Amino acid sequence: MSCKGCSKRQDHKLNVYNWLCDVPEAENATDYVEVQFKNTRKGYFVNSNKIPLEKGDVVAVESTTGHDIGTVSLTGKLVLLQIRKNNARLDNPPKQIYRKAKPSDIEKYNEAKAREHDTMIRSRQIAADLGLNMKIGDVEYQGDGNKAIFYYIADERVDFRQLIKVLAETFHIRVEMKQIGARQEAGRIGGIGPCGRELCCSTWMSNFSSVSTVAARLQDISLNPQKLAGQCAKLKCCINFEVDSYVEALKHLPSKEVTLETKDSTYYHFKTDVFKREITYSTDKSIAANLVTIPASRVFEVINLNKKGIKPLSLESDEKQSSNKRDAQDILGQESVTRFDSDSSSKKKKKKKKSNNGANSQANAAKESGKEAVNQTQGNPPAEAKNESADNKPNPHKGNGKNNNNRRNKNHNGENREGNRENNPKKREGKGNGNKPKQPKPARQDQKRAKTAEESHPAKPEQPAQPVEKAPEA
Repeated sequence: MSCKGCSKRQDHKLNVYNWLCDVPEAENATDYVEVQFKNTRKGYFVNSNKIPLEKGDVVAVESTTGHDIGTVSLTGKLVLLQIRKNNARLDNPPKQIYRKAKPSDIEKYNEAKAREHDTMIRSRQIAADLGLNMKIGDVEYQGDGNKAIFYYIADERVDFRQLIKVLAETFHIRVEMKQIGARQEAGRIGGIGPCGRELCCSTWMSNFSSVSTVAARLQDISLNPQKLAGQCAKLKCCINFEVDSYVEALKHLPSKEVTLETKDSTYYHFKTDVFKREITYSTDKSIAANLVTIPASRVFEVINLNKKGIKPLSLESDEKQSSNKRDAQDILGQESVTRFDSDSSSKKKKKKKKSNNGANSQANAAKESGKEAVNQTQGNPPAEAKNESADNKPNPHKGNGKNNNNRRNKNHNGENREGNRENNPKKREGKGNGNKPKQPKPARQDQKRAKTAEESHPAKPEQPAQPVEKAPEA
C-alpha cells in the first residue's frame, strides 16, 4: 500500500488509520486485505492475484453465492492485528478478491442498494402480519443483487422460518437473517453523542461489554437513567472507560463506612473526590448538614486518634483551616454589569470636582481684584468716609427741624444702598450695558496702586456727632 492512501478518510464507519503505511516491510507482511461493506460490516479476503490496492479502492470479492462489492479499508501488517481485535473467523479456504470493480459491477450494486429501504418497510409489515415479536432494523443487498441480509432485534427467541419463505417469494432473492443487539444497531445507524462527538460504537468500538450501575456508583455519578442511557436506550459504554482508574485510586483512600468523631459531633461520609484526594463529611447520614471537606491525609490522622480514644476539637487542623477554605470569588469581575464603568466614572467625578473648585477660586479672585481696580481708577474714597464727610458739612437749613430730619433719613438710605452694593458685588458688576467685569491685573500692580491711593486719600478721623438745635417755635 502506498503512502498516499494511509491517511485517506473514508465515509464508512469504524475507520482505521494505517500508521505503518510508509514502512516497506509492513506493506508486504501479509496478503490479507480488510474490505468494508455497508455500515460496520467488514470482511477479510486474500489478495492472491497481487493486485495493487490502496485504501478506498472499490473491489469485487468472493461471496457464498455470486460476488459482492466492497471498499478496501486497510492493507498490510495492521490487518492481522485487526483480525485479532475483532475476533474474526476466517473461512477455510479463505475467500479471494477477484478484481477492482468495473463500471458494470458498480451499476448493479447501485440498483440493488436503491431497493434496500423499500424492502425494509415491506419486511416489517410482513413480520407484523405473522405476529412475530421482532424489529427489522436494516437490510443490506449483496453486490450482484441475488442475496439480502436482514438485521433484526428481538428480546426472545423468534421462529422466523415462515418469514424467510414469505420474504423469498416476495422479493425473489436469497434471504439471510442476522440478529444484532441494541448497541450494534446504534453503531450501524450512527449519530452524535451528548459529548458532542460521533458515537464510539460507530467509530472505533467493535466488541461490546456489559455495563452495570456499579461502575456509575464507583465514579459518584448520579443514577439518573436519562443521563446514563445512550441512544441505544442502554447504559453508555463510556461509563466503563475509567472504572479501573477509579478502583485503583479508591484503594488508597479510607473506607466510606468509617465515621469520624470529634468533641462537637460525629461525622459521616458524604462524598469523595477521588483524584483530588478530598473527602466531604456530614453530621447527618441522610442529608447534607455542616459539610466539612478535608484531605485524605487528615482523615487518616483523625482515624488513628479515634482508635487511641482521642477526639480532636474539629476535623480541620488548626494550621490548614485558613488554607482549606475556598470561597467562590469573582476574580475577573465578570459577573458585574458595570465592571468597565466603575473606574472611569470615579475618575471623572474626581476631575469634575477639581475643575469646579479651581474655577470657583479663580472667579472669586477675579471679582475681588476687579473691585479694587475700579475703586482705585475712579479715585473714590470708601463709603464710610463719604458718609462722615456728609455728616460734618454745615447745614444751611438748620432752623427747620422737619427738613433736617428728612435729610438725615436720605443720608441713612444712601448709606444702606452703598452697603448693599458692597455686600452684593454680583449685582454691582451686573449693572450697566451687560458688559463683563474687567479682567484682574497682576497682583504687584494692584499692591502699588493701593499704596498710592492710601497716600493721596488718607482716612479722616471720626468726629463725634454734633447736637442738633431745635428751631424756636413761632
